[in-house]
Amino acid sequence: MTAEAAKDERMTEHTTKVFDVELRELTAMVVEMGSLVEKQIEGALHALANDDTEAAQRAIALDANIDSMQQDIEQKAVLTIARRQPMAVDLREIVGALRIANDLERVGDLAKNNAKRVMPVSGELRSSDLMPGLERMGELVFERIRQVLDSYAKRDRESALAVWNGDEEIDAMCISLFRELLTYMMEDARNITYCIHLMFCAKNLERMGDHATNIAETIFYIIDGKMIAEPRPKGDTTSFATMNPVTG
Repeated sequence: MTAEAAKDERMTEHTTKVFDVELRELTAMVVEMGSLVEKQIEGALHALANDDTEAAQRAIALDANIDSMQQDIEQKAVLTIARRQPMAVDLREIVGALRIANDLERVGDLAKNNAKRVMPVSGELRSSDLMPGLERMGELVFERIRQVLDSYAKRDRESALAVWNGDEEIDAMCISLFRELLTYMMEDARNITYCIHLMFCAKNLERMGDHATNIAETIFYIIDGKMIAEPRPKGDTTSFATMNPVTG
């Protein structure tokens, strides 16, 4: 091998290593953003369960950091594409990071929306039976978000598919919770305002589950280079579900 050829080989090896580092950094940024979203979901659920307006405000305040992290990920992804012109799996890694960051930003908006609902109902008299159903649903959604982010960090295809296949369970829980809350509203008119807020919170949680499913599909795409062929498992979450606006 000539000296010139050896120099070119070293430069190629160096470029490849630098590119690998950039991809790992991008993955780490998405994982960090996911951890912040997990914290926001957990904080909003705690605030709802405990009528804790200070915890609600802290969860709301996290949204600005989450939005900023999404912008940083987008900027790094665009610069990496411009500099490296990646192909095949490397390009899928970058596109996947962009998709997942977008889903996480939406999950953060939904968690913020739930936290905002703490203030209007703070201090209201309510039955102790009203909150447990939403807590159970929140725990399930939180676990799915955590599982799918762990799947992304580890590139665990089977774990991601388990999240994808579990979306119907969240939908079924949402329907059950709507029915339960409607029963409480019919039994005692004093429950109506609080139950309506909880219904909106339940729909937000159901949408978080949808975004977890989106992320699972993206992980499958990163690893396999194609989208999941089967139709997405999805339950009917009732006509009330379409009434819930999400504020950014």
